[in-house]
Amino acid sequence: MKRRVVLLLLVVLSFGSGFFVASKHPFSRKDIGSAQKLIGLQFGKGDVDTMFSYLERNLTGYESMRNLRLPETVVPPLLFTTNYRVDSKEQHKKIDWSVETNPNAVSNEELAFLSVEQLAALIKAKKVSSVELTQLFLDRIKQYDPTLLAVITVTEELALAQARKMDEELAEGKYRGPLHGIPYGIKDLFAVQGYPTTWGSKPYEHQELDYNATVVAKLDEAGAVLVAKLTSGALARGDVWFGGQTKNPWDTTQGASGSSAGVGSAVAAGLVPFGIGTETLGSIVSPSSRCGVTGLRPTFGRVSRYGCMSLSWSMDKPGPIAKTAMDCAIVLEAIMGPDNLDLTVEDVQLQHPAVLSAKSLRVGYLKGMMENDSTELGKNAIAILNRLMEAGYEMQEIELPAEDSIPYSSFDVILRAEAGAFFDELVRSHDVDKMVEQTGGSRANSLRQSRFIPAVEYLQANRHRQVLMDKMDETMAEIDILIAPTFGRQLLITNLTGHPALAFPTGFDDKSRPTSLTLVGHLFEEDKLVAFGSEIQGLTDFHLQHPSGFK
Repeated sequence: MKRRVVLLLLVVLSFGSGFFVASKHPFSRKDIGSAQKLIGLQFGKGDVDTMFSYLERNLTGYESMRNLRLPETVVPPLLFTTNYRVDSKEQHKKIDWSVETNPNAVSNEELAFLSVEQLAALIKAKKVSSVELTQLFLDRIKQYDPTLLAVITVTEELALAQARKMDEELAEGKYRGPLHGIPYGIKDLFAVQGYPTTWGSKPYEHQELDYNATVVAKLDEAGAVLVAKLTSGALARGDVWFGGQTKNPWDTTQGASGSSAGVGSAVAAGLVPFGIGTETLGSIVSPSSRCGVTGLRPTFGRVSRYGCMSLSWSMDKPGPIAKTAMDCAIVLEAIMGPDNLDLTVEDVQLQHPAVLSAKSLRVGYLKGMMENDSTELGKNAIAILNRLMEAGYEMQEIELPAEDSIPYSSFDVILRAEAGAFFDELVRSHDVDKMVEQTGGSRANSLRQSRFIPAVEYLQANRHRQVLMDKMDETMAEIDILIAPTFGRQLLITNLTGHPALAFPTGFDDKSRPTSLTLVGHLFEEDKLVAFGSEIQGLTDFHLQHPSGFK
C-alpha cells in the first residue's frame, strides 16, 4: 500500500483538475507524510487532507495506462533535439569513396586486422571474395570467442547468404560501395529478423523481434555482411551480460568495459572489421578506449534508433567502432539519415573528411584536466599534444562550463527516468529480479529506484540541460575541435548536449593496456572530427597494433 502512494506523490499532482468523491482512501495521511521525505518536501496537515481525491484520481489514471501494453517502438512525443544550433540545412549528398585499385594480396592473418578501406580494395579488385572473408571471421569467432565472450548470436546462415549475394553482384558488375561484402557485428540491442534480440539481459534471452532495425537495413543496402550479434552489458550497462563478462583482448583478466563491450572486444581481437554500438553515457567511447580501437559517437539525431532498445530517448546514439577514424566515417555515412520512423533524425550534409584541411581547423584542449593527470593515460595524452605542436598545430586552452553554474549531479535523473519508463513493465512484473547483477549499482536497481523520480524534477533537470547546451555552444564557439580526456566531466556534458565525439588509442599504460583521448566536435560535424583524427593517426601507429594473443 505504501509503495502505491509513494509512486502517486512522486509523479506530482500536475495533471488534470477537479475532484471525485471516494468513501474510503487506499492510503493514509501518514503514508503521504512518509512519501514526502523521499522528495525533500513538507506539506501542512490541511494541504495533505486536500490531496486525497487528486491522488486517487492519479492512481486510476496510472492503472488504466498499465492495462494497455506499449510496443518497444513507441516513443513519447516530447522529442529532444540538438538542431537549433545547426547553421546549414544542406541535405546530404552521397560521398564518392575511392578505394585502392591494385592492392597486394595478403595472408589470412593479415586480413583479420586490415581496415575497412583496405578490405574494400581487396574485395573490389577480387583479390579476396566476400565468402572467403566472411568464413575467415566466422572461424575466428568460433576460435576466440570462448575466451572473450564477445558474441551472443552467430548469424552464420544469414552471413554466408549475404556474402554469396555480394560476390554474385560483383561478378555482374554491380558494386555497392566500400562496405560491399565486408563482414561486421552489431550490438545485440538492434532487432534482426529471424534471430534473438536479447538486450544482453536474462529476461529477454529468447526475445525475437520480427523486423530489422533501420541501421541493419541500411547496412544490408550498403552490402555489409552481418556475422554476429555482439554482447551488450545487461540493458546497456557495463560489460556483464547473461552469459558472463566480455573480456578485453589486451588483458583477458579485465572486462572490455561497456556497454558496447562485444563490439570493442571483437574489433580489437580481429573477430570483425567493424561493429555498431550505442552510447547513452559512454558506451561507445569507453569500450573503444579500453580495447584500443577507434569509436565514433555521432551527433544525437544523426542515426536512427528505430529497432534499437531504448535506454534514454533523449540521449541514445548508435555509432561505429572500427580500426581507424576514416573507417568510422565510411560506416557512419552508410547508417545515417532519416527513415521517417525515428523523428529525431536530421538529414544534414557529411563531407568526405579527406577534402577537409586538418591544418585549417581551430583546435582547443582541456589543459588543466590533461596536465593534472600524472598516470600513463595523462602522459600519453601530453605526448599526443606535443606531436601535434611539433606538426605545427596551435591549440587554445579551453575550460568546460563551471561546476558552480551547472547542477551536474542532477542530470542522472534524465537517463534514469526515461529508462524507467521504457522498462516499466519489466519492473512491475518483477522480471527485473531475473537479471544477473542485483547490486546497489546494477541496472536492475537503477530501474527500480527510477519510480521514485518526480516528474517535476525530471523536467527541471531538462531545463538546466538547456542552459548547459547554451554554455557548451559558447565554449565551442571559437574552435572546431576540442581535445579532451575520454572520461570525466566532458563525457557527461557532451552526451547531454548531443555533441559528436571520436575516441582513439594514444599508447599503453604500465600494464600494456591501451590508453585513449577523445575529440569533441560541433553538432553534425563528424567529418571534421574524422579529418583531425586521421591526421593524428597519421602521426602515430597505435591504431595499427593489436593484441598478441589473437593473431
